[in-house]
Amino acid sequence: MTGAIAPLDRAPAAPEKLPGERESFVSSGGLRLRVREWGDRDAPPIVLLHGLRGFSGTWRHLAAALPGYRLIAIDQRGRGESDWDPARNYYTDAYVADLEAVVDALGLTRFVLIGHSLGGTNAYVYAARHPERLGALIVEDIAPGSSVSGEGAARIRAEMAALPVDFASWSEARDYWRRIRPTIGAAGLEQRLAESLCERDGRIGWRYDAAGISATRIDPDPARVVDLWPVVDAITVPTLVIRGAKSDFCPLDTVLEMGRRNPRITAVTVTDASHYVHDDQPEAFEGIVREFLGRHAPSSGDLG
Repeated sequence: MTGAIAPLDRAPAAPEKLPGERESFVSSGGLRLRVREWGDRDAPPIVLLHGLRGFSGTWRHLAAALPGYRLIAIDQRGRGESDWDPARNYYTDAYVADLEAVVDALGLTRFVLIGHSLGGTNAYVYAARHPERLGALIVEDIAPGSSVSGEGAARIRAEMAALPVDFASWSEARDYWRRIRPTIGAAGLEQRLAESLCERDGRIGWRYDAAGISATRIDPDPARVVDLWPVVDAITVPTLVIRGAKSDFCPLDTVLEMGRRNPRITAVTVTDASHYVHDDQPEAFEGIVREFLGRHAPSSGDLG
């Protein structure tokens, strides 16, 4: 029929919220950050940090799999519903300051911290800086040097350099995400479309600060790039690194060296997973997290 919209041209549905899902905003350095939460407020807390082009809602599947915990996910600056930084300060020190602001605003005294990729870098630094706050640390698919050299670092820089300014249709946007994230499932693809893009002036544009974040990754200030080796050497809390067997970003040799240098660090490799373990193999990822939490998560009695 004339004028009908083809199925692939439809806008993605808003991701379905979990029962009891709630959100709030926290101020940090003059920016307003969106915080999503799931679970009872009195349950043991877990704070979650997404990756470079991620969003807080990426952790919704994990939240559904972890009843009995309070999961707290941040839209890191420049993403989701958090403010963009007009100064384009998208460096580790700023992200960690944001995390500190959220932790203080929510009154968290002891919690587990989980970070993926960029969020993992921020999590390593926070853990080394604030061991008294953490019961444990879980990092998904990032290790010292991952963001600086290697196939994964080159791939991400190339993606950012070739990033389209916008798209003519939702179909074009779907094709883009399917091409660069070929292992993602249909539901994950629709969630990524809804969380990372929006309609603007008849085009489909980025919901996050694509230009500012890309510039920081493509041509970073060398003085502000963190060397993670001294950071991971200094970590004193139980730490688990979850890497994908097919990851081009987190080399197994580097992860094994981390464990040799710091006995607090252990690692698990997930079969048939790329850099995006929690997207590619959610059930396996959740099972590993659940088992580690069973040994290391603070109980409600430890939170006062």
